[in-house]
Amino acid sequence: MRFFEIKAVDHQAVLAIHRTRDLMVRQRTQIANMICGLLREFGHVLPTGVGVVTAFSKRHLEGDHPDMPDLANGILGILCHQLLGLNVRIDGFTVLIACHARRDADARRLMQVPGIGPITASAIVATIGDAKQFRTGRDLAAWQGLTPLNKSSGGKERPGRITKKGNHYIRKLLIVGMTSRALMAKRHPEKVDIWTAIMLAGKPFRLATVAMANKAARAIWAMLARQEDYRQPVA
Repeated sequence: MRFFEIKAVDHQAVLAIHRTRDLMVRQRTQIANMICGLLREFGHVLPTGVGVVTAFSKRHLEGDHPDMPDLANGILGILCHQLLGLNVRIDGFTVLIACHARRDADARRLMQVPGIGPITASAIVATIGDAKQFRTGRDLAAWQGLTPLNKSSGGKERPGRITKKGNHYIRKLLIVGMTSRALMAKRHPEKVDIWTAIMLAGKPFRLATVAMANKAARAIWAMLARQEDYRQPVA
């Protein structure tokens, strides 16, 4: 049986900020969907995106009300006020996490990796703790659920989908970060490294971003366990 070390009290405190921020992000998404659904019931369709709903909420609270009954507009005003309040709280937690990440040497080191920002770096350092408790980078990637399932039979290697075991929050942050990195590579191919360009050219987009997250997890282990700076992957 393999045991995982107990987290430090300071790391638990940082993770409390992450969990609270993540909860508020999910609540903001729910309220934004509720606003769009309520508007759609009365024939007003908003484009998708939290930014669009935020802009509408500001206009609504300033008095620019859609053609709806007063009762529905009142309910809509409550939702808009709640959405804007969540935006302020989320921004505050984001700044707080960024401040803690800049003070931590390991988090600053991880932010050298393309696609990893202060939130992802802070969450990884606070969750993993001592990276030397993993023997290799593959062990860390497997712990985050980024390694494929083994469906080999009859001597044929047939890797399946990723296991999706372990810490869902870190896996989500890594995949979202690598997706942003892949989109940037498509817009500015001259700035991308050779390995990433080969992955995006030879694999479906989502499969490539998961593979990039897997490789980033292995690089994270090497950087934390060996106290090394980031090096570009070799094709």
